[in-house]
Amino acid sequence: MPNINKINDAWVTSGQKVADLDSKISAALLDDKFDKEAFASLKDNRDTEMACRDLLKEQLDVERKAQEIANMNPEDITPLNDNEEEIKNKFVKDFKDMIRHDPRLNAVTSATADDGHAAGLTIPQDIQTAIHTLVRQYDSLQQYVNVESVSTPTGSRVFEKWSDITPLASLDDDSAKIGDNDDPQLTLIKYAIKRYAGITTATNTLLKDTAENILAWLSNWIAKKVVVTRNQAIIGAMNNAPKKPTLATFDDIKDMENTSVDPAVKQTSIFLTNTSGFAQLAKVKDVEGRYLIQPSVTNPELYMIGGKQIVVISDRWLSSVGTKDTPVYPLYFGDLKQAVTLFDRENMSLYTTDVGGGAFETDTTKIRVIDRFDVQPTDTEAFVAGSFTAIADQQAPTPAASK
Repeated sequence: MPNINKINDAWVTSGQKVADLDSKISAALLDDKFDKEAFASLKDNRDTEMACRDLLKEQLDVERKAQEIANMNPEDITPLNDNEEEIKNKFVKDFKDMIRHDPRLNAVTSATADDGHAAGLTIPQDIQTAIHTLVRQYDSLQQYVNVESVSTPTGSRVFEKWSDITPLASLDDDSAKIGDNDDPQLTLIKYAIKRYAGITTATNTLLKDTAENILAWLSNWIAKKVVVTRNQAIIGAMNNAPKKPTLATFDDIKDMENTSVDPAVKQTSIFLTNTSGFAQLAKVKDVEGRYLIQPSVTNPELYMIGGKQIVVISDRWLSSVGTKDTPVYPLYFGDLKQAVTLFDRENMSLYTTDVGGGAFETDTTKIRVIDRFDVQPTDTEAFVAGSFTAIADQQAPTPAASK
């Protein structure tokens, strides 16, 4: 734990340095005595510090996962049963046979999925579970949205928004006739599973490795691809949320928390920003000099704004907009599980070749993974999308304003 705390402190400090350097860069651009060499030096220092900050965040995630594993009770670690062990070994054998173009796999690799496309070597559910466990180690937005497993390539769901729910009618006496409820305003959400794919290159010596090593390598690679791909789709759905005016003050953020979503949704809401945005927010103070962001009383590794958790996603996955010298940081607020649903087809598949795509010339194997899912906004009123370039500290009211 001490090591985690040191890395966490270093990460926050580095983020603050980046924010300070950004401010100096902005000031240098507005300075009449603009010095090109000094400006270039500032940018180099800022870029170096940004790289340091991101590496610290990655190492912090690694340390947290290691701590989580170290704290696990041995009784909670369940070994694979005979059936799961058999599934794992068969999948690895089929994977090797597919690379070797074993005719026995022809029926599998030429099979057709429900969406009309070739299915490839389907990854078994047990191994998909291991992949999804790895996904949670990265900055995956999937854990914050509603995830529904589906078995068909297309479909629809009906959603009722919080704001459309009306109260029951009051009856004047015991003999009063009970009337019909107001018909709720329902929203029909349609999904259509899409295919997302990526290719990686592996040396042919991979085939000589053990089943465990092959599975570990495949699972890690697929997990990273899944996070990047699904994050991008989820952010696209998040951006359908109502836009808030650009935030500029401490009070703007408090107003966002208190007025932007229905009170029933507020109870389960979170803030969400990226690493650079968090570094800016970490320095904002109220009128008494207290920081806007406070560590959770029950878990110091979690940070809060007004009692609501602030989730920090790496800049790599959730980037800022604007320009390099004047970035615009994202700040979302609301309940993502109400706002966004990911329809998961749970039908990942693999293709391999050691001939095409330049694999033959380099004695390598090309491995393509296909993931099938769709992301749809469900209740756009349960989530708001804000942004800011800088947040001013809260100011004490003037004597005139307080009268």
